[in-house]
Amino acid sequence: MKTEESHSSSAASPSGTRHGGLRANSLGFPPLVAQSIAVISPTMTAVLIIPLAFTDAGEGTWLAYLFGTIMLLFVVFGLNQFASRSTSPGSMYAYTGKGLGPTFGVLSGWTLMWCYMFIGIAGLCGFEIFSNSFINAIGINGHIPSVLLFAVSAGLCWLVAYKDIRLSSLLMLGLEAVSVTLILGLAFVVLFKHGIPPVDTHQLALKGTSIHGMSFAIVITIFSLVGFEAATTLGGEARDALRNIPRAVIVSLLLTGAFMVFMSYVEVFATRNSPASSNLGTLATPLNTIASLYKVGYFKAPISLGAMVSFFSLSLSCLNAGARIIYPMGRHGVFHATSGKAHAKHQTPHVAISAFIIIMFAIAGSLQIWSNPLNIFGDAGTLAAFGFLTAYFLIAIAAPVYLRKLGELKPGNIAIAVIGFICLLVPLVGSFYPAPPWPVWTYPYGFLAYMIVGGLWIFSRTRSRTGILGEIEADLEKGPEIDAEEPTVIDVTDLPHEVASPTLIRDTVA
Repeated sequence: MKTEESHSSSAASPSGTRHGGLRANSLGFPPLVAQSIAVISPTMTAVLIIPLAFTDAGEGTWLAYLFGTIMLLFVVFGLNQFASRSTSPGSMYAYTGKGLGPTFGVLSGWTLMWCYMFIGIAGLCGFEIFSNSFINAIGINGHIPSVLLFAVSAGLCWLVAYKDIRLSSLLMLGLEAVSVTLILGLAFVVLFKHGIPPVDTHQLALKGTSIHGMSFAIVITIFSLVGFEAATTLGGEARDALRNIPRAVIVSLLLTGAFMVFMSYVEVFATRNSPASSNLGTLATPLNTIASLYKVGYFKAPISLGAMVSFFSLSLSCLNAGARIIYPMGRHGVFHATSGKAHAKHQTPHVAISAFIIIMFAIAGSLQIWSNPLNIFGDAGTLAAFGFLTAYFLIAIAAPVYLRKLGELKPGNIAIAVIGFICLLVPLVGSFYPAPPWPVWTYPYGFLAYMIVGGLWIFSRTRSRTGILGEIEADLEKGPEIDAEEPTVIDVTDLPHEVASPTLIRDTVA
C-alpha cells in the first residue's frame, strides 16, 4: 500500500490555501463525451460551415472532412498519453505543464481561455441567429434584438453551470442529441427520395476537385473539429477518469467526424440537381434551403429550434471548460485566489464561471454595436482557431518530453508526435497563405498580442511572488499519477494540525 498526494479532487493551492473542492467522481462516460461534442458542435458545422468547405473542395468536401478527422487523430493520440496517466481540473493546462514546465503550462491555460471565450461567443451568436430563424419559421414576423438574446443565452448558461456540473452535462448531451436527430431526419428524407443507397458518382469520383482546393478545405474542416479535448477540463469531476477521459476524447472526434463526412455528402448531393446547386457555398442556412427543395418545409422550424438549443449547449460547454481552466490557475496563484474557489454547496467553480460569462457577454454585446451576429460568429471562430492550434502544438511537443521523463518514450510515440505536428502545420500555413482579406489577416497578430500580454502577466507574477513557478511545478509533478481504479479518498482536514500539513489536503490511498 502506498500513499500519494492527490490534487484531482482537492482544491489546495501550492501556498496551502484550502478552498471548497469540485464534485469528484460525479461524471461518467456519457457526460464527458457530451462536453467534447458540445464544444465541437456538429450542428454548427451542418448548419453553417459545410458550405464554406464546399467553396474550396466542391465534390471532395466529404473527403476533406475525412482527412481532417484522421489528421486530428494523431493529435488525440498525443493528448491521450497524458489523459491515460494523469487527471486534474483543467487538464490541458496541467498536461502541458507536466511536459514542458510550468511556464508553458500557464501559457497553455492562457491560450485555452482565449479558445473557449471566442467559441462561447460564437455560440451566443448562433443562438441569436437561429432564435430569430425559428420565430420566422413559425410565422412570426419580427426580429428580437441581438443583445437581448445574448443576455438570455448567457444568463441561462450561467445559471446551469453555477448550479450543477451533472445537470450541465446531461443538458448538453440531450440538447445536442435532439439537434443532431432532427438534422439526420432531414438527411434521410433526402436519401430515401433518391433510393438507398444513393450513390453520387460525382462525389465518389471527386469530379472537378483540385489538390489546391482540398488543402484549403481541410483547413476549414480541422477548425470545424477542434474542441475534442474539452472532456479533459473535467478531470477533477470525472469518474474512472484515466479510462473515461481518453475514451471520451477519441469517441467525440470519431462520432463528430463521421457525422460531418455524412452531412457534407448529403448537402452536396441534395443541392446539385436544383436551382441552388451552384450556390451551396453561399447558402446562409443550407438545411432550410434543402427542406424547401424537398418540399418538407415543416423541418425548418424544428431544425432552427434544434440549432438554437445546440448553440446554447455550445456556449454552456465553453463556459464549463473555460471556468475549469481558470480554477486551477487561481489555485496556483496565477490569478486572484478567489477564482480558485468552489461553491460549498454546488461544488462548482462559481467565481470563475461568473467572471467568464460576464466577459463573454460583454465582448459579444460590444461587437454587435457595429457588426451583426453572423459576422461575429465567423470572426470569433477564426480567432479561437489560432488558440486551439497553439494549444495542440504544445501538446504535440509536450507528449514525448513527458514520456521521456517517465522513461516510457518509444519510437512510435515520437512518430505520432511528428505526424501530429506536421498535420497541424496544414491549417497554420493555410491561415496565412494566401493572405486572407481585411480584417481577417490581422487576427493572428491580435492573438499574438494576447499571448504577449499573457507572457508579461506571468513575468509580473514571478516578480511579485517569488517561487510561484516552482510551486506550480511541484504541484503538477506530485499528482495524480494513479491507477485507473477508483481511489479511496480520506479527508484529513479533521486530523490534528501536526498530522494535516497546510499543503496536504487529501491523501489518496492506492
